Amino acid sequence: MTVAAINTEGLKKNFGERAAVKHLTLQVLQGEVFGFLGPNGAGKTTSIKMLLGLVRPTSGTASLLGAPIGHRPTLARVGFLPEHFRFQEWLTAREFLTLHGELFGMQARDLKSRAEELLERVGLSDFRDKQLRTFSKGMLQRIGLAQALLNRPALVFLDEPTSGLDPVGRRLVRDIIHELREAGTCVFLNSHLLSEIEVTCDRVAFIRHGEVVRTLELAALDQDLSLVTIRAAGLTPEILSGLERWGGNIQAEGERLTLTVQRETDLPEINRYLVTQGVEVFAMTPNRLSLEEIFIETIGKDGGL
Repeated sequence: MTVAAINTEGLKKNFGERAAVKHLTLQVLQGEVFGFLGPNGAGKTTSIKMLLGLVRPTSGTASLLGAPIGHRPTLARVGFLPEHFRFQEWLTAREFLTLHGELFGMQARDLKSRAEELLERVGLSDFRDKQLRTFSKGMLQRIGLAQALLNRPALVFLDEPTSGLDPVGRRLVRDIIHELREAGTCVFLNSHLLSEIEVTCDRVAFIRHGEVVRTLELAALDQDLSLVTIRAAGLTPEILSGLERWGGNIQAEGERLTLTVQRETDLPEINRYLVTQGVEVFAMTPNRLSLEEIFIETIGKDGGL
């Protein structure tokens, strides 16, 4: 049996009377890239901090790599790039990685070669002896990614890893994440760039008010939820209500009707229903929903507030 990289059951965190995370239950498998999606204030950062042992849960249970959260030997196998980092700006890039490698207890020879390897991988070899105070935001993001990978983690948390990066930098991060997956590393990814999530992750969880409201396998997007546009005459409120057995988010304006359906294979049945109700159907066009559209449908246009 494969041990889950992350497993939580009813994880909760209160700050005074405010519940930042209400009931977080999820399982992330080893070797998968998992997206953690939600609006601002949904509890994503607090959830990550609890998993890393930086914040004590109010209740619930969780484990990383088969060990209870906060287990120090296990944390030595975890990498972390926070969204808001405060690196030692007086250090050079090489000194910065050396410091973090020593904190991990890495041997000097291995640390030196690993630091050089990562500086090359993130495109900072020419800046190895430059102080971090001279780095742009994108360069700091790159060196932060290097330190998150320094200990060859079995599990890595990336909180907004492409923030401040140009398209070339975002492609670099995407390629590194793919390499980590191929090596069997689990990547837990939090990002507001849903287009990046869509091309990077295996699965995503939508979180609202500190609870997972939906999980989705991105490989199944082509077969799953589709937006269907129908041009038809003779639609009535009763007929529109009858369409709810196949889909949701039904909107009609004149002869234009849109709805979301779970399976495109439902379209012939929808067409037969409309025809038997006396509706003249002129056209029916399915379109795959983007992850952004699914996010809005799941969370709501108001961000679930």
